[in-house]
Formats: sequence, C-alpha cells, structure tokens
Amino acid sequence: MFASVALVGCKTSTATPADLVMRNGYVYTVDGQNSVQQAIAVVGGKIVYVGNDEGATAYIGQQTQLIDLAGRMLMPGFIDAHMHPAEGGRAMTLCDLKYQAMTRGDFQKAIQACLDADQDKGPDVWLEVGSWDRMGMGGLDADPDKTTLDALKTQRPIQVRSTDFHTVLTNSRGLAMAGIDKHTANPQGGKFMRDRAGNPTGICEDNAAFAIAAAVPPVTEAQKLVQTRAALDAMRQQGVTSFFDAFSGPENAKAFTTLQQSGDLTARALLAIKLDAGTAAVDPAKTIAQAKALASTYDQGAEQPAPGVSMRHVKLFMDGIINAPADTGAMLTPYLQNSGTASAPQWTPGHNLGELYFSAQVLNPLLLQAVQAGFDPHLHATGERAVRDALDGVQYVRQQLPGQDFRPAIAHAETVDPADYARFKALDVTATMSFQWGQQAPYTLDDTRDHLGAARASRMEPSGEISRAGGRVAYGSDWPVDPLDEFLALKVGVTRSGDPQNPHSYGPKYAGRLNQGPALSRSDVLRAITLNAAEQLRLEKVLGSVEVGKFADVIVLDKNFMQVPEDQLARNNVLLTVVGGKVVWAKAPFVGGDANAMPQASISKIAQ
Repeated sequence: MFASVALVGCKTSTATPADLVMRNGYVYTVDGQNSVQQAIAVVGGKIVYVGNDEGATAYIGQQTQLIDLAGRMLMPGFIDAHMHPAEGGRAMTLCDLKYQAMTRGDFQKAIQACLDADQDKGPDVWLEVGSWDRMGMGGLDADPDKTTLDALKTQRPIQVRSTDFHTVLTNSRGLAMAGIDKHTANPQGGKFMRDRAGNPTGICEDNAAFAIAAAVPPVTEAQKLVQTRAALDAMRQQGVTSFFDAFSGPENAKAFTTLQQSGDLTARALLAIKLDAGTAAVDPAKTIAQAKALASTYDQGAEQPAPGVSMRHVKLFMDGIINAPADTGAMLTPYLQNSGTASAPQWTPGHNLGELYFSAQVLNPLLLQAVQAGFDPHLHATGERAVRDALDGVQYVRQQLPGQDFRPAIAHAETVDPADYARFKALDVTATMSFQWGQQAPYTLDDTRDHLGAARASRMEPSGEISRAGGRVAYGSDWPVDPLDEFLALKVGVTRSGDPQNPHSYGPKYAGRLNQGPALSRSDVLRAITLNAAEQLRLEKVLGSVEVGKFADVIVLDKNFMQVPEDQLARNNVLLTVVGGKVVWAKAPFVGGDANAMPQASISKIAQ
C-alpha cells in the first residue's frame, strides 16, 4: 500500500478527473526552459496538467490516484539510448567475473570454481563466463590465451566474454568445437589472434568472437524470457522507461513482443538490426531487404501510452575498441608501442591503425539504401578515423537526399579529431555517449593511455567538446559492458571523475579527473538521458520531458539531482517508476514492505 496516498474530499471543476495526480514535488520538466513545477495530472496515460499544486486540485476526482511527493524530485523517465538488455539479462545467469580486475591466477580460480559448482554437466556442454575485465587484467598481468583455460580441470569448452563485448577467449576444446584452426580465415569485421606459427591463440576479436558464440547452443525460448524479465526488472529499478537495444535480432524481438502481449513489458523497447559488413559488401540491397522484412515482423507502429516494441534502426560496427590490449578502434595515426623496456618505456608510433570494418565504398551505398528504406542508422565508432568516416557517410547521404528526415547517431565516439567536433551539429548527428567512461579506470588509464599517446588521451571521451560545438549529446549506458548504474554515469558526466564510494567506480586509486576536457552541466546530462535521447529515437513529441500531451513516463528520485553536492550525485536511487501512467516500480516510502513489489494495483483510490 502506498504510504503517501491521502484521503481528500474535493470535487473537480470543469477539468476531466485524472487517473493519477502527483503533487507537492520538485517537478523538473526538461522543457525548453528547464522549468520546475509542483504537480502533474495524468489521464489515459498522458500528461494533461503540469503546474502548481493548486491547479492540480481541479483534476482530483473520486477515482483519482493521488501521490504526495513530499518535496521529492520528479523528472522524465530515463531513456537509455544505447544498451544491450538481452545480454544484460543473460549475464545474470552466467559464471560471473563481476567486472573485477584479476591476475591470470585469480581468473583461473574463479572459472574453476564455476566448473566445480557445475559438475553435472557433460564434456560437450559449454561453460559461459561473463563480465571479464580484460583491460584491468592487462594492468596486473599478461593477456591470457587458450593455455590459461586449458590448464583448468575440465574437458568442457569454455567461452569467456570481455566486458566490452568485443573479445571472446576460448580454450582449445572451444576452438575445436567451433571448427577454428590455423587454416580458418579471419571474418570480415574481426580477427582470430594467432601465434607465430599461425595457430589461433584463443583470443577472438569482434566478428571472430561471434564465430565462437555461434558454436554455443542458443538458450530456449523459456530461458530467454527469464533473462529478458530479469533485464526489465533491473531497468525499472534504475528508472529506465525506454531503451534502445543497440544490437538486436529476431530472438530479442520475439521475447520483448511476447512480454508486451502478456502485459509484462515495463519499458518501451526500440530495437536495432545489426548489418554485417561482409554480407553488405557483397549485396547491400539484399542486406537492407532482409532488415526490412525483420522490422515489418516486429515493429508495432506509432508509440502508444502502454509500452510497445519498435524496430526502425540499423546498427553498423565501424571499428572495434580503443582500449589496450585490443587496440582495434580505427585511428588516423598509429597507436604507440613500447620500443624500450618495461622499466624504461619509450612510446613511439607503431604500425597499428586499428580496424576499419566498413570502407567508404561499402558504407555510403549501404547507408543510402538504409535511409531510403526508412531506417535510422546507428554507427558504433570509437576511434577518430571511424568517427570521421561515419560522419563522411552521413554527409554523403545528406548530399544525395537533401531534405530527407533521418536521425543518424554515432555511438561512443571515444576519440574524435577536434576538426570533427562541429560536424555533429552541422550534419545533425547525435553523439550517443557512455558518460561513465569519462572517469579514471583501468580501461582509460594504464596501458590504454600509453597506447593512445598524450594528445589523444587528453581528449578522450569528448562529450563536453561535442556539446560546446553545438552537437546533440545523448546518453547510452552500453550495459552490460558496465554495470547498470545510471546515476554514476550522470555523475561522471558532470565531474569527469568517478566516486570512490560507489562499488561500480574504481576506488581511491582512480579517483581523479580523467583529463581536462570540459564537463557537462547537471541540466545537460539530464537532457542527454531524456529529451536528447528521445530526439535520437524520434520520440520527442511524446516523451523526454514532462509536458502536457506527452506520455506519463516519469520517475521520482530519493535525492534532488539538481541540488545535492557533487560528491553525492552517484549516490541516488529511484523510488518510483511510472510508464504510461502505470507504476511499474516502487520502494519505500511509496510502497510498504516489499521494495521489489509491482504495485500497479496497490495505489488507493481517492475518497470524496
């Protein structure tokens, strides 16, 4: 039962009685003036009133649900514009390395413990391991290979996926079951790392990692639903009311659709279809036609107050990651290499420029056909060359289709040449940034900083630079690349530093500012995770701000994000999550007893 529901005696004026009134709050609207109000009223899942408490009284009728916010901050629900929820839910069921930096010895002990706890499995059953901090391991020890796993007491094939989802490590048994040996060619958009004799080492990057994953039997539909429900539960507790699944397919689409049909979808699902570089190079028209057929199967059309499923985007991987030891993000100049010794390093340019997975000859016609088919392109690009080529591709389409309304986004943009900052605004490209990467961490410091060199490291994670140049910056968590912690990310966006007290940050050793790049304001980061994300996803007319006519997707916070000291920005909680006017998550003081309750039916009616 909601502790904040009062019994009131009043009659409505000419206003239609509301289904829900939330009043006595700090209502941060994210409208054009970032205005602050006190109350909202909701009818049929839409906001019909935003204003002061006195004005809200006119909307209170006999059947109105009334919530007293007791001065707490209400704001638009979070729109996470780049994540992988199905993989997040799946990660909860795997052997979990918990994002911890480990030596190879600790790595082996953790995986052996999972094997020992799972001894009833046969020798052909894969052990799947998640949340491996490969970059953190590099700061403590050498990069592992198949021999690290071959030393374990098992005959089972093993797949270990890195936290960035760009690398898989497997053992010799896994390579054999996947049919990969020294004669296996590297796939388009990926590579198998090899020893001097040409034998695969077990480290598989990007599309080569997918080749290993393809050898693992898929989960059943029932298991998929369990994982998807777990992901939705995690999201509603974080205040995520809409999400962009940045790498989807028919399995994910079917699971979200099944939950939507049963009334269990608690966030709006927008799904992107991955376009394969190799297939697109051979037949771009067929690639787009296949994507169109998939979208027509699952896209549910215009958004409604109740959450639904949309499939109107395509995803392209322009490159890999800029972090050592992978160094697969595509650069304009080479990564540095140590030509000295470990004790007396000399970092000089090497020959590695990273990996570019789409040439202009493939990218340009593919983007053009995607836009003509009605898709909005979402491009993964971490290295400065990949970002430039992605911008060039968008420019090509804009020149070919002047006046065409399409909403391109470049995700991550971890290194951007300063000459390209202003192009985001000029080409109307959203920069979808994961703010939490703008803190000191093993993956941003340690070997990565040395491999990038001082100049590039000084402008890593340029959210502030792109914003100052007029570009639209949206936020995407990239979960489960990182733990799902939206407030930590927002804090890093504001301060360019982590929080030593937050378990998802990296402690006192990494407590300083990442670099001197400009930060975003509090209002900037809240707009990034609400209205800017809505604009990226074509939702700004119905979502992203608390305004009359928009859907009632709102959240209530424990602490006022606009007023707490900076060091407390990451120490916040969502107390109430409302989607389309329905409560999908609540905890004390808005619900008594079970903080994990789903209290849609537990709000008392207002008596007259």
